[in-house]
Formats: sequence, C-alpha cells, structure tokens
Amino acid sequence: MASNVTSHGASHGIPALALEAIDVFYGESHVLQQMSLALRPRSLLALLGRNGAGKTTSLGTIMGFLAPRHGRILLEGEPISGLAPEIISHRGVGLVPQGRRIFPSLTVAENLAVAARQRANAWTIERVFTAFPRLAERRTQHAGLLSGGEQQMLAIGRALVGCPRVLLLDEPSEGLAPQIVAEVGRAIAAMKSEGLSIILVEQNVRLALSLADDVAILNAGRIVVSGPAAEIAADPALIDRHLGVF
Repeated sequence: MASNVTSHGASHGIPALALEAIDVFYGESHVLQQMSLALRPRSLLALLGRNGAGKTTSLGTIMGFLAPRHGRILLEGEPISGLAPEIISHRGVGLVPQGRRIFPSLTVAENLAVAARQRANAWTIERVFTAFPRLAERRTQHAGLLSGGEQQMLAIGRALVGCPRVLLLDEPSEGLAPQIVAEVGRAIAAMKSEGLSIILVEQNVRLALSLADDVAILNAGRIVVSGPAAEIAADPALIDRHLGVF
C-alpha cells in the first residue's frame, strides 16, 4: 500500500498523464503491481527507486513497449494503453531513453531532423540549438564524436523536436560530470517552465528533488510513497529508508 506524505492530490482537473492500477508482467514475473500515479499538467514528477524497482519498466509501459495486463494509461484523459509505440509518440508522449541511443553516424542536425515534426508552437531544430548552444556549435559534427554530456543534450533535443506534450526522461544524468549534470538540470527546468509535463526517472536524488513538483517512490514494482517533492525532501529518514541515500 502506497503511503501519501500528505493528502496532496495529483491534480486539479485532468492529469497530463495518469496510470490507473497498472499490472505488468514479464512472463510470470509480476513487475508492476497495481501502479497508479498522476502527472499534473506543466509539472515534473520524479519517479524514484532502487535499481530493479521498476522505473524503466514503467516508462516502457507508458510508451507501449509493454502492454499492461490490467489497468489503464490515460493521456490528458484519453486512453493510450494498448496502442503501438509510434501511435503513442504521435499522440504526444516523448521518451529520452536510458543510454541516449542517438545515431552516431549522423550529424547533430541530422539526428534532430529525422525526429522533427511540424506542429503549432513546435520545438524546432533552431529552438533546440538555442536551448543547447553546445549542439549549435557542433551541428555538422557526427553524433558519435560528441562527449557524453553533448550526446545527452542531443537525446533530449531529439525528443523535443517531436513536440511532446508529456516528456519521459530516463536517467538523464547517468555517467555525466557534475558540471554537465547541472547544465542538463537547468535545461530540464527550462522545459518545465515552457509548459512541458515531465516524468523524470533519476538515480541522482538531489537533482531529482531540486527539479520535481511531486515524487513517487517505487519498491519492487509498487509505489510505496507519493507526495509533494518539498515534503519528501524535508524527510531525509524517509529517503534513506526507501532509497538508501541522502
């Protein structure tokens, strides 16, 4: 049973994204168990947990890589569970996967061009270059020659040019130097300020709590704690009990 830090609700009105009592299996292994969460519009929800808790599985389920056996996933009130990943992407869910998965043989500009969509108020390639000046400087360079931090910026930029309404970020600070982590953090904060609704999976708990409005903590496929980020950040004992850090 998940415990709420307070009676704080997930949203007033329709959530940007909601999971309702999701059950997901790998074969006979029950990997997500009655998982429910709601992402408020224009907010960032940090999905935290120890290794193997089910965080990446949760994002994969939202994107349609895994089909829930029970429960529903709603994008702005419309069901998307059971749809193919490309349809979910076209509906407005973007994913920055763990490990970046950029195209190393393409240039920075080509990586962005293959994902770009034309929509009103779109994140254009030039807008991404404004947000990430390092990428603008390297637009003609092959992506495989970029530093790890630059590749992470490119992975985020590639998701943005798909013009998502909801952005899923899977371990964006993984393997990055502290200075680059801070730069990525500033970029995520800027994306939220421009109206994106974001779910952030992140092992760097301090970074996650500094960016989050709300937090959900997973343990063995179940949400065991949820509530406002400020209240969870104010309880180091709770964080240490569930995450072993702080």
